[in-house]
Amino acid sequence: MEQLYEIFMDRLARTDTKFVRYLHGKINWISRLIVVTGARGVGKTTMLLQHIKLSEAESSSLYISADNIYFTGNSLYDVASKFHKLNGKFLYIDEVHKYRNWYTEVKMMYDNLPDLHIVVTGSSVLDIAKGAEADLSRRAIVYNLEGMSFREYLNFTCGTEIRPYSLNEIVTHSYALPENIPHPIPLWMDYLKVGYFPFFREDDFYTRLDNVVNQTLEVDIPTYANMNISTSAKLKRLLYIIARSVPFKPNMTEIARAIGADRGSVADYFVYMEKAGLISRLRHTDDKMALLEKIDKIYLSNPTLCCSQSDGKPDVGNLRETAFLSLMRVNNRVASSPVSDFLIDGMTFEVGGKNKKKKQIESVENGFVVKDDIEHGFLNTIPLWAFGLNY
Repeated sequence: MEQLYEIFMDRLARTDTKFVRYLHGKINWISRLIVVTGARGVGKTTMLLQHIKLSEAESSSLYISADNIYFTGNSLYDVASKFHKLNGKFLYIDEVHKYRNWYTEVKMMYDNLPDLHIVVTGSSVLDIAKGAEADLSRRAIVYNLEGMSFREYLNFTCGTEIRPYSLNEIVTHSYALPENIPHPIPLWMDYLKVGYFPFFREDDFYTRLDNVVNQTLEVDIPTYANMNISTSAKLKRLLYIIARSVPFKPNMTEIARAIGADRGSVADYFVYMEKAGLISRLRHTDDKMALLEKIDKIYLSNPTLCCSQSDGKPDVGNLRETAFLSLMRVNNRVASSPVSDFLIDGMTFEVGGKNKKKKQIESVENGFVVKDDIEHGFLNTIPLWAFGLNY
Protein backbone atom coordinates (compact mmCIF):
# COMPACT_ATOMS: atom_id res chain seq x y z
CA MET A 1 0.00 0.00 0.00
CA GLU A 2 2.78 2.46 0.90
CA GLN A 3 4.51 1.77 -2.41
CA LEU A 4 1.28 2.36 -4.34
CA TYR A 5 0.63 5.61 -2.46
CA GLU A 6 4.14 6.91 -3.19
CA ILE A 7 3.67 6.22 -6.90
CA PHE A 8 0.30 7.98 -6.79
CA MET A 9 1.67 11.10 -5.10
CA ASP A 10 4.59 11.27 -7.54
CA ARG A 11 2.30 11.10 -10.58
CA LEU A 12 -0.08 13.61 -9.02
CA ALA A 13 2.74 16.10 -8.47
CA ARG A 14 3.62 15.91 -12.18
CA THR A 15 0.03 16.43 -13.35
CA ASP A 16 -0.86 19.80 -14.91
CA THR A 17 -4.45 21.07 -14.69
CA LYS A 18 -4.22 24.00 -17.13
CA PHE A 19 -5.98 22.06 -19.87
CA VAL A 20 -8.76 19.60 -19.00
CA ARG A 21 -10.59 17.35 -21.47
CA TYR A 22 -14.24 17.98 -22.39
CA LEU A 23 -15.54 14.84 -20.68
CA HIS A 24 -14.37 15.88 -17.22
CA GLY A 25 -17.24 18.32 -16.77
CA LYS A 26 -19.82 15.79 -17.99
CA ILE A 27 -19.01 12.98 -15.55
CA ASN A 28 -21.12 12.68 -12.41
CA TRP A 29 -18.12 12.13 -10.15
CA ILE A 30 -20.24 11.46 -7.03
CA SER A 31 -21.53 8.20 -8.53
CA ARG A 32 -20.35 5.13 -6.64
CA LEU A 33 -19.04 3.30 -9.71
CA ILE A 34 -17.83 4.96 -12.89
CA VAL A 35 -16.33 3.24 -15.93
CA VAL A 36 -14.44 5.38 -18.44
CA THR A 37 -13.80 3.82 -21.84
CA GLY A 38 -11.83 5.29 -24.71
CA ALA A 39 -9.28 4.33 -27.33
CA ARG A 40 -5.63 4.10 -26.38
CA GLY A 41 -3.85 7.43 -26.03
CA VAL A 42 -6.81 9.80 -25.69
CA GLY A 43 -5.94 10.98 -22.16
CA LYS A 44 -7.92 8.90 -19.66
CA THR A 45 -5.10 8.62 -17.09
CA THR A 46 -4.39 12.35 -17.11
CA MET A 47 -8.08 13.14 -16.67
CA LEU A 48 -8.30 10.96 -13.55
CA LEU A 49 -5.27 12.58 -11.93
CA GLN A 50 -6.49 16.05 -12.88
CA HIS A 51 -9.84 15.35 -11.23
CA ILE A 52 -8.15 14.36 -7.97
CA LYS A 53 -6.19 17.63 -8.01
CA LEU A 54 -9.14 19.78 -8.98
CA SER A 55 -11.42 18.22 -6.37
CA GLU A 56 -8.72 18.73 -3.70
CA ALA A 57 -9.32 15.20 -2.42
CA GLU A 58 -5.73 13.90 -2.32
CA SER A 59 -5.95 12.81 1.32
CA SER A 60 -9.03 10.64 0.75
CA SER A 61 -8.08 9.35 -2.74
CA LEU A 62 -5.85 6.65 -4.16
CA TYR A 63 -4.86 6.22 -7.79
CA ILE A 64 -3.45 2.83 -8.80
CA SER A 65 -2.53 1.22 -12.11
CA ALA A 66 -3.59 -2.40 -12.43
CA ASP A 67 -0.50 -3.24 -14.49
CA ASN A 68 1.78 -2.56 -11.51
CA ILE A 69 3.95 -5.54 -10.54
CA TYR A 70 2.43 -5.22 -7.06
CA PHE A 71 -0.65 -7.03 -8.33
CA THR A 72 1.23 -10.19 -9.23
CA GLY A 73 0.97 -11.09 -5.55
CA ASN A 74 -1.89 -8.90 -4.32
CA SER A 75 -5.49 -8.52 -5.40
CA LEU A 76 -7.33 -5.37 -6.33
CA TYR A 77 -10.00 -6.17 -3.79
CA ASP A 78 -7.46 -6.50 -0.95
CA VAL A 79 -6.06 -3.05 -1.79
CA ALA A 80 -9.56 -1.57 -1.92
CA SER A 81 -10.47 -3.18 1.40
CA LYS A 82 -7.32 -1.89 3.15
CA PHE A 83 -7.83 1.56 1.67
CA HIS A 84 -11.45 1.55 2.84
CA LYS A 85 -10.40 0.64 6.40
CA LEU A 86 -8.06 3.64 6.39
CA ASN A 87 -11.11 5.85 5.69
CA GLY A 88 -10.32 6.10 1.99
CA LYS A 89 -13.23 7.43 -0.06
CA PHE A 90 -12.20 7.54 -3.72
CA LEU A 91 -10.37 4.73 -5.51
CA TYR A 92 -9.20 5.23 -9.11
CA ILE A 93 -8.07 2.10 -10.97
CA ASP A 94 -6.28 2.68 -14.28
CA GLU A 95 -5.33 0.07 -16.91
CA VAL A 96 -7.87 -2.20 -15.22
CA HIS A 97 -8.17 -4.42 -18.30
CA LYS A 98 -4.68 -5.76 -17.55
CA TYR A 99 -6.00 -7.42 -14.39
CA ARG A 100 -7.66 -10.76 -15.04
CA ASN A 101 -11.40 -10.81 -14.30
CA TRP A 102 -11.22 -7.27 -12.98
CA TYR A 103 -14.99 -6.81 -13.14
CA THR A 104 -15.57 -9.59 -10.58
CA GLU A 105 -13.45 -7.86 -7.95
CA VAL A 106 -14.84 -4.41 -8.78
CA LYS A 107 -18.33 -5.83 -8.29
CA MET A 108 -17.23 -7.14 -4.88
CA MET A 109 -15.92 -3.66 -3.97
CA TYR A 110 -19.23 -2.11 -4.97
CA ASP A 111 -21.28 -4.64 -2.99
CA ASN A 112 -19.10 -4.96 0.13
CA LEU A 113 -17.58 -1.48 0.54
CA PRO A 114 -20.61 0.83 0.34
CA ASP A 115 -18.74 4.02 1.32
CA LEU A 116 -16.13 3.66 -1.41
CA HIS A 117 -16.43 5.53 -4.72
CA ILE A 118 -14.72 3.67 -7.56
CA VAL A 119 -13.59 4.90 -10.97
CA VAL A 120 -12.06 2.41 -13.40
CA THR A 121 -10.53 3.05 -16.79
CA GLY A 122 -8.40 1.16 -19.26
CA SER A 123 -6.90 1.26 -22.72
CA SER A 124 -8.63 -1.85 -24.03
CA VAL A 125 -12.06 -0.52 -24.91
CA LEU A 126 -13.26 -4.01 -25.81
CA ASP A 127 -12.43 -5.60 -22.46
CA ILE A 128 -13.72 -2.63 -20.48
CA ALA A 129 -17.01 -2.70 -22.37
CA LYS A 130 -17.30 -6.46 -21.91
CA GLY A 131 -17.00 -6.18 -18.15
CA ALA A 132 -19.24 -3.16 -17.85
CA GLU A 133 -21.97 -4.77 -19.94
CA ALA A 134 -21.85 -8.04 -18.01
CA ASP A 135 -21.15 -8.08 -14.26
CA LEU A 136 -21.43 -4.31 -13.77
CA SER A 137 -24.34 -3.46 -16.06
CA ARG A 138 -26.69 -2.47 -13.21
CA ARG A 139 -24.05 -0.79 -11.09
CA ALA A 140 -21.74 1.24 -13.30
CA ILE A 141 -22.24 4.48 -15.16
CA VAL A 142 -20.21 4.25 -18.37
CA TYR A 143 -18.63 7.21 -20.15
CA ASN A 144 -16.55 7.26 -23.33
CA LEU A 145 -13.66 9.67 -23.88
CA GLU A 146 -13.03 10.61 -27.50
CA GLY A 147 -9.86 12.18 -28.86
CA MET A 148 -9.40 15.94 -28.90
CA SER A 149 -11.63 18.20 -30.94
CA PHE A 150 -10.29 21.20 -32.82
CA ARG A 151 -11.65 23.41 -30.02
CA GLU A 152 -9.65 21.45 -27.44
CA TYR A 153 -6.57 21.52 -29.65
CA LEU A 154 -6.77 25.32 -29.81
CA ASN A 155 -7.26 25.62 -26.06
CA PHE A 156 -4.35 23.25 -25.46
CA THR A 157 -1.87 24.81 -27.89
CA CYS A 158 -2.90 28.48 -27.83
CA GLY A 159 -4.01 28.86 -24.23
CA THR A 160 -7.50 29.96 -25.26
CA GLU A 161 -10.76 29.20 -23.46
CA ILE A 162 -13.12 28.58 -26.36
CA ARG A 163 -16.43 27.07 -25.26
CA PRO A 164 -18.21 24.29 -27.18
CA TYR A 165 -20.76 25.39 -29.77
CA SER A 166 -23.91 23.43 -30.58
CA LEU A 167 -24.66 22.24 -34.09
CA ASN A 168 -27.39 24.88 -34.39
CA GLU A 169 -24.93 27.62 -33.44
CA ILE A 170 -22.46 26.35 -36.03
CA VAL A 171 -24.92 26.22 -38.95
CA THR A 172 -26.22 29.72 -38.07
CA HIS A 173 -22.65 31.10 -37.87
CA SER A 174 -23.11 31.90 -34.16
CA TYR A 175 -19.56 30.99 -33.23
CA ALA A 176 -16.35 32.96 -32.87
CA LEU A 177 -12.65 32.51 -32.34
CA PRO A 178 -10.61 34.80 -30.04
CA GLU A 179 -8.62 37.70 -31.49
CA ASN A 180 -5.31 35.88 -31.13
CA ILE A 181 -6.48 33.36 -33.77
CA PRO A 182 -7.23 35.54 -36.81
CA HIS A 183 -6.44 32.77 -39.31
CA PRO A 184 -7.59 29.27 -38.24
CA ILE A 185 -6.59 27.34 -41.39
CA PRO A 186 -2.90 26.69 -40.51
CA LEU A 187 -3.91 25.48 -37.04
CA TRP A 188 -6.67 23.37 -38.57
CA MET A 189 -4.19 21.67 -40.90
CA ASP A 190 -1.92 20.91 -37.94
CA TYR A 191 -4.89 19.51 -36.02
CA LEU A 192 -5.76 17.12 -38.84
CA LYS A 193 -2.21 15.75 -38.86
CA VAL A 194 -1.63 15.26 -35.13
CA GLY A 195 -4.25 16.96 -32.98
CA TYR A 196 -6.67 14.14 -32.17
CA PHE A 197 -4.26 12.56 -29.66
CA PRO A 198 -3.09 14.62 -26.63
CA PHE A 199 0.40 13.08 -26.75
CA PHE A 200 1.19 14.78 -30.09
CA ARG A 201 3.93 16.89 -28.48
CA GLU A 202 6.00 13.84 -27.57
CA ASP A 203 8.96 12.79 -29.70
CA ASP A 204 8.36 10.44 -32.65
CA PHE A 205 4.61 10.99 -32.50
CA TYR A 206 3.71 8.83 -35.51
CA THR A 207 5.87 5.98 -34.24
CA ARG A 208 4.05 6.13 -30.91
CA LEU A 209 0.72 6.23 -32.71
CA ASP A 210 1.70 3.19 -34.79
CA ASN A 211 2.47 1.40 -31.53
CA VAL A 212 -1.02 2.26 -30.27
CA VAL A 213 -2.59 0.86 -33.45
CA ASN A 214 -0.45 -2.29 -33.38
CA GLN A 215 -1.23 -2.94 -29.72
CA THR A 216 -4.93 -2.66 -30.49
CA LEU A 217 -4.74 -4.99 -33.52
CA GLU A 218 -2.25 -7.49 -32.10
CA VAL A 219 -3.38 -7.67 -28.48
CA ASP A 220 -6.69 -5.99 -27.62
CA ILE A 221 -8.91 -7.36 -30.39
CA PRO A 222 -7.43 -10.90 -30.59
CA THR A 223 -7.57 -11.27 -26.79
CA TYR A 224 -11.14 -10.06 -26.59
CA ALA A 225 -12.37 -12.21 -29.49
CA ASN A 226 -10.18 -15.27 -28.75
CA MET A 227 -8.46 -14.95 -32.11
CA ASN A 228 -5.18 -16.56 -33.11
CA ILE A 229 -2.06 -14.59 -34.01
CA SER A 230 -2.62 -14.87 -37.77
CA THR A 231 -5.87 -12.95 -37.42
CA SER A 232 -4.05 -9.77 -36.41
CA ALA A 233 -2.36 -9.77 -39.84
CA LYS A 234 -5.80 -9.84 -41.49
CA LEU A 235 -6.94 -6.96 -39.30
CA LYS A 236 -3.89 -4.95 -40.37
CA ARG A 237 -4.61 -5.60 -44.05
CA LEU A 238 -8.20 -4.54 -43.52
CA LEU A 239 -7.14 -1.30 -41.85
CA TYR A 240 -4.72 -0.66 -44.71
CA ILE A 241 -7.53 -1.09 -47.26
CA ILE A 242 -9.84 1.30 -45.38
CA ALA A 243 -7.07 3.91 -45.00
CA ARG A 244 -6.50 4.07 -48.73
CA SER A 245 -10.12 4.14 -49.84
CA VAL A 246 -12.05 7.19 -51.04
CA PRO A 247 -14.10 6.56 -48.87
CA PHE A 248 -14.57 2.86 -48.23
CA LYS A 249 -17.85 1.24 -49.32
CA PRO A 250 -17.87 -2.28 -47.86
CA ASN A 251 -18.34 -5.32 -50.09
CA MET A 252 -17.96 -8.24 -47.71
CA THR A 253 -17.23 -10.81 -50.41
CA GLU A 254 -14.47 -8.77 -52.05
CA ILE A 255 -12.96 -7.80 -48.69
CA ALA A 256 -12.92 -11.42 -47.52
CA ARG A 257 -11.08 -12.42 -50.68
CA ALA A 258 -8.58 -9.56 -50.32
CA ILE A 259 -7.58 -10.34 -46.73
CA GLY A 260 -7.94 -14.12 -46.86
CA ALA A 261 -10.90 -14.46 -44.50
CA ASP A 262 -14.45 -15.78 -44.75
CA ARG A 263 -17.29 -13.33 -45.32
CA GLY A 264 -18.83 -13.80 -41.88
CA SER A 265 -15.57 -13.03 -40.10
CA VAL A 266 -15.17 -9.75 -41.96
CA ALA A 267 -18.40 -8.40 -40.47
CA ASP A 268 -17.12 -9.32 -37.00
CA TYR A 269 -13.78 -7.62 -37.69
CA PHE A 270 -15.59 -4.36 -38.45
CA VAL A 271 -17.49 -4.55 -35.15
CA TYR A 272 -14.31 -5.19 -33.16
CA MET A 273 -12.38 -2.43 -34.90
CA GLU A 274 -15.16 0.08 -34.28
CA LYS A 275 -15.41 -0.85 -30.61
CA ALA A 276 -11.64 -0.49 -30.32
CA GLY A 277 -11.80 3.06 -31.69
CA LEU A 278 -10.05 2.44 -35.01
CA ILE A 279 -12.94 2.92 -37.46
CA SER A 280 -16.38 4.50 -37.74
CA ARG A 281 -19.23 2.88 -39.64
CA LEU A 282 -21.70 5.22 -41.35
CA ARG A 283 -25.24 3.86 -41.69
CA HIS A 284 -28.06 4.77 -44.04
CA THR A 285 -30.44 6.12 -41.40
CA ASP A 286 -30.45 8.39 -38.39
CA ASP A 287 -33.46 6.86 -36.64
CA LYS A 288 -33.52 4.58 -33.58
CA MET A 289 -33.25 1.48 -35.76
CA ALA A 290 -29.76 2.50 -36.89
CA LEU A 291 -28.11 -0.63 -35.55
CA LEU A 292 -30.21 -2.72 -37.92
CA GLU A 293 -29.51 -0.64 -41.01
CA LYS A 294 -27.03 -1.46 -43.74
CA ILE A 295 -23.57 0.10 -43.50
CA ASP A 296 -23.00 2.62 -46.30
CA LYS A 297 -19.40 3.70 -45.74
CA ILE A 298 -16.53 2.94 -43.40
CA TYR A 299 -14.00 5.53 -42.30
CA LEU A 300 -11.00 5.54 -40.02
CA SER A 301 -12.08 6.91 -36.66
CA ASN A 302 -10.26 10.25 -36.87
CA PRO A 303 -8.24 12.44 -39.28
CA THR A 304 -4.93 11.96 -37.45
CA LEU A 305 -5.22 8.22 -37.95
CA CYS A 306 -5.90 8.92 -41.65
CA CYS A 307 -2.60 10.77 -41.91
CA SER A 308 -0.59 8.19 -39.99
CA GLN A 309 -1.95 5.22 -41.93
CA SER A 310 -1.31 6.82 -45.33
CA ASP A 311 2.29 7.91 -44.77
CA GLY A 312 1.17 11.50 -44.33
CA LYS A 313 -0.49 11.65 -47.76
CA PRO A 314 -4.19 10.80 -47.25
CA ASP A 315 -6.78 11.28 -49.96
CA VAL A 316 -7.96 14.83 -49.31
CA GLY A 317 -11.65 14.06 -49.88
CA ASN A 318 -11.53 11.11 -47.52
CA LEU A 319 -9.67 13.17 -44.92
CA ARG A 320 -12.32 15.90 -44.98
CA GLU A 321 -15.21 13.48 -44.59
CA THR A 322 -13.38 11.60 -41.85
CA ALA A 323 -12.81 14.85 -39.94
CA PHE A 324 -16.46 15.86 -40.23
CA LEU A 325 -17.74 12.48 -39.03
CA SER A 326 -15.17 12.23 -36.24
CA LEU A 327 -16.08 15.65 -34.87
CA MET A 328 -19.86 15.41 -35.23
CA ARG A 329 -20.57 11.87 -34.01
CA VAL A 330 -19.62 12.75 -30.42
CA ASN A 331 -22.73 14.84 -29.75
CA ASN A 332 -24.91 13.95 -32.74
CA ARG A 333 -26.36 10.93 -34.54
CA VAL A 334 -24.75 11.05 -37.97
CA ALA A 335 -26.08 9.03 -40.92
CA SER A 336 -25.42 8.72 -44.62
CA SER A 337 -27.45 11.11 -46.77
CA PRO A 338 -29.34 9.63 -49.73
CA VAL A 339 -28.46 12.67 -51.86
CA SER A 340 -25.22 13.93 -50.34
CA ASP A 341 -22.59 13.00 -47.72
CA PHE A 342 -24.12 13.24 -44.24
CA LEU A 343 -27.48 13.62 -42.55
CA ILE A 344 -27.89 14.99 -39.01
CA ASP A 345 -31.27 15.80 -37.44
CA GLY A 346 -32.89 16.49 -40.82
CA MET A 347 -29.96 18.60 -42.02
CA THR A 348 -27.96 17.52 -45.07
CA PHE A 349 -24.24 18.24 -45.32
CA GLU A 350 -22.08 18.11 -48.45
CA VAL A 351 -18.37 18.17 -47.60
CA GLY A 352 -15.68 19.38 -50.01
CA GLY A 353 -13.00 21.95 -50.82
CA LYS A 354 -13.34 25.70 -51.32
CA ASN A 355 -14.57 25.20 -54.91
CA LYS A 356 -17.34 22.78 -53.92
CA LYS A 357 -20.66 23.60 -55.66
CA LYS A 358 -24.17 23.41 -54.22
CA LYS A 359 -25.64 21.22 -56.95
CA GLN A 360 -26.18 18.14 -54.77
CA ILE A 361 -28.16 20.03 -52.13
CA GLU A 362 -30.15 22.40 -54.37
CA SER A 363 -33.38 20.42 -53.96
CA VAL A 364 -32.83 19.66 -50.27
CA GLU A 365 -34.43 21.56 -47.42
CA ASN A 366 -31.90 22.43 -44.71
CA GLY A 367 -28.91 21.64 -46.93
CA PHE A 368 -25.42 22.94 -46.17
CA VAL A 369 -22.12 22.98 -48.03
CA VAL A 370 -19.18 22.34 -45.72
CA LYS A 371 -16.01 23.76 -47.30
CA ASP A 372 -12.44 23.14 -46.30
CA ASP A 373 -9.79 25.83 -46.93
CA ILE A 374 -12.08 28.78 -46.17
CA GLU A 375 -11.94 31.00 -43.09
CA HIS A 376 -15.49 32.31 -43.04
CA GLY A 377 -18.90 31.03 -44.04
CA PHE A 378 -21.97 32.71 -45.50
CA LEU A 379 -25.64 31.62 -45.55
CA ASN A 380 -25.59 27.82 -45.99
CA THR A 381 -21.84 27.59 -46.63
CA ILE A 382 -19.85 26.73 -43.51
CA PRO A 383 -16.10 26.23 -43.02
CA LEU A 384 -15.16 22.68 -42.09
CA TRP A 385 -13.02 23.80 -39.15
CA ALA A 386 -16.07 25.32 -37.45
CA PHE A 387 -17.50 21.85 -36.80
CA GLY A 388 -14.41 21.21 -34.71
CA LEU A 389 -15.91 23.51 -32.06
CA ASN A 390 -18.80 21.15 -31.30
CA TYR A 391 -17.21 19.45 -28.25
